[in-house]
Amino acid sequence: MRKSGPPKGLISYLVLELLDERPRYGYELLGEITEISGGHWEPSYGSVYPILYKFEEEGVAERVERDDEPDRKYFALTDPGREELAEKRREIGGEARDFGDVVLGFYHLYAALATDDRFEVDDAEADWGYSERYSAWIVEQMIRHHERDFGEFERIDASPEEFYARTDETDGPEADGLEANGTEPDSSDAEVRDDAEESSSGAADD
Repeated sequence: MRKSGPPKGLISYLVLELLDERPRYGYELLGEITEISGGHWEPSYGSVYPILYKFEEEGVAERVERDDEPDRKYFALTDPGREELAEKRREIGGEARDFGDVVLGFYHLYAALATDDRFEVDDAEADWGYSERYSAWIVEQMIRHHERDFGEFERIDASPEEFYARTDETDGPEADGLEANGTEPDSSDAEVRDDAEESSSGAADD
């Protein structure tokens, strides 16, 4: 269970990855991160620039002068910065569950504001609302993005506790022990996959 917002170091990691691609300036980084989030989240100006100045002080990034934009502060990643990026990749890679908890936690809060009698939110004049309709739209967008990025969406029939337990048992996201319907994978399927991998491996060696 997360006790704060997005995983610690997330913005620093995103900045490092984007600077590794090419030199950028602060507002450009803000725009890139907002675009990556689908336009639904933007870090504050006050969070990105301190990171850039800290990177510069530590030698992780350096300023780049551009003749066509002399008044704009571009930053580029240094060799020590690429070492820092490799470490950040491992760090963020270990926080996938925390990231999932953030997404689920805020959705649960949204649903509670819509359905829990303890809350009396007045959204009558707002552009949005806390209701079944808007909840369905949020879930619909999640499914559409899933299918765009991963393929057809199939429901997993497992409680959070069951899903986490089976994931922990296999010690890795790629072999979480769950088929789409929440059952254990069939051993014959695994044998077929193994045979296919052996065949493709042999073809590559020839």
